Amino acid sequence: MKRIAGSPAGLGLGALLAVTAIAAPGFYATANLRDVILTNAPVLVAAIGMTLVILLGEIDISIGAQFAVCSVVAGLLAKSGFGMAGSALGAALAGGVLGALNGLLVARFRIPSIVVTLATMMAIRDVLRWSTEGAWVQNLPASFQWAGFGQSAGWWLIVVCALAIFLIFRWGLRNLSAGRAVYATGCAPEAARLAGLNPRAVVFSVFVVSGILAGISALLSSIRFSDIQSNTGNGLEMKVIAAVVVGGASISGGRGTLAGTLLGVALLGVIGTALTFLGVNPYWEKAAQGAIILVGVISDAWARTEKHGVLAAAGH
Repeated sequence: MKRIAGSPAGLGLGALLAVTAIAAPGFYATANLRDVILTNAPVLVAAIGMTLVILLGEIDISIGAQFAVCSVVAGLLAKSGFGMAGSALGAALAGGVLGALNGLLVARFRIPSIVVTLATMMAIRDVLRWSTEGAWVQNLPASFQWAGFGQSAGWWLIVVCALAIFLIFRWGLRNLSAGRAVYATGCAPEAARLAGLNPRAVVFSVFVVSGILAGISALLSSIRFSDIQSNTGNGLEMKVIAAVVVGGASISGGRGTLAGTLLGVALLGVIGTALTFLGVNPYWEKAAQGAIILVGVISDAWARTEKHGVLAAAGH
């Protein structure tokens, strides 16, 4: 716990909350805190998938586009009478298919993940814009909004689902062989192969799981509204990548925790609202996300350089 509290995300979150407590106590109004939690619960689910990808030393900048497709799919299925179960299955399946496409290109053809996901992000967005003609999915049935439970119970449903997924994956990463395989592949793919693992299969599987989580995230977000925008999810990739990085995960793979990601999501989730309460232009939120990613990349590169220097000195 001390290590988590002393992480960049923990320190930043603590400092921000302290400043708002002094300068903008209205931030702590129950309604505002509820909105912040509700908005960022689906983000946490998407960030879990991004954490798995980054633990492998890969990246997925198409997650926002996947989120948009899955949101539209869930809405269209709900309007067609498939109910919540059908909408949820459809969103998860759509995300899994898109994740499998990324995973296939990265694992099988060994194309750098940043190139693959940049290309699929653009392709997915353009195909979605062409197929929907930019129109929103409107007049969603009452059984879809808040999963038919009403706003009060629906709020708890979204938060509980997000936390349950977080706890399941946190436990799995720490206790299951599949979790250890992710860390091993991210640390040293060749050593993992010699130990009997299949790094390509691990990479492919993680991209599929990340896509499924993007679909679940999209569903949890979509049920809050009566309409679904076809361009939803813009900027989600920046937010989740920044959350994972500030949570202590190494861009080069092999190091990171979901507890750190949770703190990162919390920090990134309150920055925009806190800036508004502090009288600062909330557009600085995007700048903060970019700065976090840049600092994370630089610090990771610096750590690797130091490590190689130590190893080289030991070799002599």
